[in-house]
Amino acid sequence: MEDEHLRSGCFASLDVLCAQFGEDVPYRGGLDAGFPFAGRRVPFLSPQKGIFRAAAQSGQAALSINTSAKSPYDDEELPHGFFYAYRAGSPDQPDNRALRAALASQTPLVYFVATRPGWYRPLYPVYVTEDDPRARRVLVTPGRMVGPLDEPEPALVEDPLERRYAVREARVRLHQARFRGRVLVAYSSLCAICRLKEVRLLDAAHIAGDLEQRGEPVIANGLSLCSIHHRAFDQDLVGVSPDYEVRVAARLLEKEDGPMLELLKGFHAHPIVVPSRLAWKPDRERLAARFDRFLAAT
Repeated sequence: MEDEHLRSGCFASLDVLCAQFGEDVPYRGGLDAGFPFAGRRVPFLSPQKGIFRAAAQSGQAALSINTSAKSPYDDEELPHGFFYAYRAGSPDQPDNRALRAALASQTPLVYFVATRPGWYRPLYPVYVTEDDPRARRVLVTPGRMVGPLDEPEPALVEDPLERRYAVREARVRLHQARFRGRVLVAYSSLCAICRLKEVRLLDAAHIAGDLEQRGEPVIANGLSLCSIHHRAFDQDLVGVSPDYEVRVAARLLEKEDGPMLELLKGFHAHPIVVPSRLAWKPDRERLAARFDRFLAAT
């Protein structure tokens, strides 16, 4: 593996950042500090370009690739990975050669997917497994960390069924991350019910489930909710009416079970926070259908 110790340091530092911030890591105050290697700080990525090879590397393979928040995520179903486009220009320019070098050496990379401006979801290890010069793209496939818990090593998933599962799992995580990022931006990183402003405790709740009709991952089908209110919403203990008002299930309103329940009940009949842009506001038809389910459950 090219630059084995440098890449191991990169992965270990990402483990620390993900433990600190969660699955999405900010660039400022997080990734921008780089990681320590041989007495220097090495960048994780370049925000200015998608394919990154660090100056500290001795090998030719890229260290990381990234997709910006402005780039639409490729929804094409692929059984073995994700397409990643060459950099514009000659196929033989240095960044594109770094992609092909990763394929030739089967060197693990980090795939940073921007979930909202300034925040990235790092997927690692990933491998370049195919090159398509005519289409100007490569195929990137998730790997896994194997071996002792204190010093795991990256490995490509060889079994076709296991690889397909790993790709599907990664795809679901990325779709959820992108959806969460868009919704949190629309709601200014606030819980729509309790106004909690702590990003690590906020989720994007689907109004219509992603497997239901009209369950698309669009802002109008989402609500920014804290973890407690998201769970309550999913379990039909809390509903949101088409008029953007909170409703607490009748059976909870009748209970007396400590301060946490009283706090939940306190938002009954209160308006939710809604985004300022008309296109971002919760879709009333979706809310009406979901509210009917809530009423039936209560």
